[in-house]
Amino acid sequence: MNHLVRFAADAAYGRVDEPWARDSTGFTRWSVVDDRSPAAKHTGFHVCALAPGGAIPAKVQSYEDCFYVLAGRPVLQGQGWAAQLEPGDYGLIPVGVAHAWRNAGGEDARWAQMLAPQPRPRFDADAYLVAPIEETSPVPVDVRDPRTRGLGHISAAHLDVTRQSQGDLAVSASMRTALLVYSGITVKMMVDSDLGADLSTMFMVEYAPDGAAGRHDHPFEETYLFLEGRAEGEFDGERYELGPGDVAFAGVGCVHAFRNLAGGPLRWLETQAPQPPGRHSYRFARDWEYLTTREGT
Repeated sequence: MNHLVRFAADAAYGRVDEPWARDSTGFTRWSVVDDRSPAAKHTGFHVCALAPGGAIPAKVQSYEDCFYVLAGRPVLQGQGWAAQLEPGDYGLIPVGVAHAWRNAGGEDARWAQMLAPQPRPRFDADAYLVAPIEETSPVPVDVRDPRTRGLGHISAAHLDVTRQSQGDLAVSASMRTALLVYSGITVKMMVDSDLGADLSTMFMVEYAPDGAAGRHDHPFEETYLFLEGRAEGEFDGERYELGPGDVAFAGVGCVHAFRNLAGGPLRWLETQAPQPPGRHSYRFARDWEYLTTREGT
């Protein structure tokens, strides 16, 4: 099967039995897409949880790590800097960059995590402990500060086509703030080559009440974490109703489609690996099926 669907009601968080994680405290993870997923070769996708007072020790990784904060206020610590994160914050941890996580808040912190290329168990999951990083005072993500690198913030307002002025969003006008709007679908890029990623992308998708995407496939893998509303997702002819907390994955060549089932907005977080090529990222079935309706073809 070239896809998988996992429902929030069946989410199983457990301790991570990998060398880098054995000294962690309060850390659990729902592993959704990994080396046990037959169709996945490039993607590792998890939902991570860190309890109050919990910590993940300093490590480096031989893969890109894109994250999106779902709940709580975790701290991401780097060499000489620390980011105080909150829901809606996202970022990129590049290959080989030392970092640690901690949760000094009073509630569980949760974040979605996209890893590319997929970590390999036979190489200790491609993550390696390093010397402890000195803790520094964390500061919130400031998207206005031109020194901010690899971090950002997204909210529902960023996908509202009527609220795209600099005054509304408090950011400088650039292609980083641009929306892609088509067929009742709004797309806002988050992690991509412009943010420094080479191996993956992460972005937010919102469907209007009549939004729909016809059957298509890609030469790369995609993962979808549903955040708001109800969707019908079709994957290789199988249909699923998907809602908040559910996750779906489409492998290379998996023909898939979506439509909004509810009267309000439908929103999800989406990732891709590898990064899409410059051309022919989408192959819409109806465009090629159209040829069969023409005489002389």
